[in-house]
Amino acid sequence: MSLIEKMKAKVLDIINPEIEYTQEDFNKEFSSVSTTSNSNYKLDVRFLNTSSNPNPEYATAGSSGFDLRASLDLPILIGAGEVAIVPTGLYFEIPENFEIQVRPRSGLAAKNSVTVLNTPGTIDADYRGEIKVILINHSKTTFKIENGDRIAQAVLASVINKNIVNLNEVKTISSDTERGAGGFGSTGTK
Repeated sequence: MSLIEKMKAKVLDIINPEIEYTQEDFNKEFSSVSTTSNSNYKLDVRFLNTSSNPNPEYATAGSSGFDLRASLDLPILIGAGEVAIVPTGLYFEIPENFEIQVRPRSGLAAKNSVTVLNTPGTIDADYRGEIKVILINHSKTTFKIENGDRIAQAVLASVINKNIVNLNEVKTISSDTERGAGGFGSTGTK
C-alpha cells in the first residue's frame, strides 16, 4: 500500500465511530511527511487537454485551485442576467474518494459580476466527460468570453467514502443544539 493510500485510509478511520483513531493520532503518525516539497507523496490526477489553451496549473505554491479556461471556436456573449455553459476542453480521471469543485474566480466576480451559477459545481470521480462551467452574468451589460479566458477555478477535494455513510431515515431529529433550527442569518452579522 502506498503512503497516499495509507493516508487516505487513515482519514477514513478518523471519521469512523467504530475505530478509535483521532486526528491527533493521524498528525503524530504522518508528522514527518512533507506536503510542500516535490516528493513521491503527491496524488496523481490524469487529465486530457483537447483545447488550444495551456495545461491547467496552480498559479502559486499556496493556491488551492487551478484555473479553468474557456475552450471556444467563437466568443460567447452572456447578456445581462443570462446563463451560458462554457466548455473547457478538459477531461479528468478523478481518483476515487475525491471530487473536483468548480468555483468562481474572485476577480471575474468582483470586476464583472460574472460568477459560477452552481457554486461549487461538483465533478464526480466517475465522470469522464468534458468539464463545462455554468456562468451567470449578474451585471447590467453583456459580457464577452473568448478562447483562453480564465472563467473559473477548480479545487480537488476529498469526500467521505460513501461505503461508510449510512443514510438512515428517522421520524424526528435531535434539535438540542445551541443553534437548533436557526438559519439564514440567525446568528447575526457581528
